[in-house]
Amino acid sequence: MKQSVSNKTKGVIFILLSAVCFTGMNTFVRLAGDVPTFQKVFFRNFVAMFFALLALLKAHESLKPKKGSIKFLLIRSVAGIVGVFGNFYAIDKIDLSDASMLNKMSPFFALIFSAVFIKEKVKPKQAIAIAGAFIGALFIIKPTFGNENLIASMAGFIGGMCAGGAYTCVRWLGIKGENGKRIVFFFSAFSSFVTLPYLIFNYHPMSFFQWAALLMAGLCAAGGQFSITAAYTHAPSREISVYDYSQVVFAAIVGFFAFGDIPDLWSFVGYFIICAMAVWMFIYNNRSIQHKSI
Repeated sequence: MKQSVSNKTKGVIFILLSAVCFTGMNTFVRLAGDVPTFQKVFFRNFVAMFFALLALLKAHESLKPKKGSIKFLLIRSVAGIVGVFGNFYAIDKIDLSDASMLNKMSPFFALIFSAVFIKEKVKPKQAIAIAGAFIGALFIIKPTFGNENLIASMAGFIGGMCAGGAYTCVRWLGIKGENGKRIVFFFSAFSSFVTLPYLIFNYHPMSFFQWAALLMAGLCAAGGQFSITAAYTHAPSREISVYDYSQVVFAAIVGFFAFGDIPDLWSFVGYFIICAMAVWMFIYNNRSIQHKSI
C-alpha cells in the first residue's frame, strides 16, 4: 500500500512538472513566429533526442528496446508525432489556452484507449465524464462555418486524441518495464527522422531569435517528455490525469501577458465543463480505490 501511495505522489509531481515544461514549449513555439510547422516539429524533437541520448549514455543504458516493445514504441511514435503536429498547428492559429485545453483531451482519450488495449476498465461514471469532456471540447472548437479557426481547433482536438493514444502506449511500456529515457529517445529520433527530409528540401531561414526560441522549445519539450513519461510509468492515468489540467491555467496566464490572448465566453464554458469532468472523474476514481482497500 505504501509503495502505491509513493508511486502516485511521484506521478503527480512529474505531471505538474510536465505541465510547466509543455507550457514553456508551446510559448516558445508561438514566439518562433512564421516558421513552418514541420520545421518547428523537427527542432522540438531533435533537441529532445539529444538530451535523451545523453541521459541514456550517462546511465550506461542500452539504446536497444526490451523484447516486445518495438511495436508499441512505433505506435507511440506515430501517434505522438501526429499529436505534436496538431498541437503546433493549433498554437499558431488560436489562443494558447484554447490550444492547450484541446490538447488536454488526451487524458480522456487515454482512458478510452487504456480500456480497449490495456483492459483498464472504464466505469459508467467515467464514461459520462468522457462524454461531458467531448461536449466541453465542442464549446471550444465551435463547429460552425462561421468559425474561421475551425480547422485549427479540429487539429488541436485531433492532436489531443493522438496524444492520448501515445500516453496509453507509454503506460503499457511502463507496465512492461521499458526504460523511460529510451521511450523518449525512440520517439524523438523517429520524429526527427520523419521531418528531416522536409527540413533538407524546404528549409525556412530563421533569425537568431527564432533559433533561440525553437531551441528553448526543444529544451522544454525534453523536460516535458521525461516528466510525462515518468508520470504515466509511475501511476495509471485515472489517478493522476486531473493534475495535467494545471497546464491550462499556466497557458491562460502566459497567453494573456505574452500575447494578449483573451478567450471568448464559449471557450470559458468549455474550460469549465472539461475541468469539472476531470475533477469529478478524479474524485470518483479515488473513492473507488478507497472502497477497494477497505
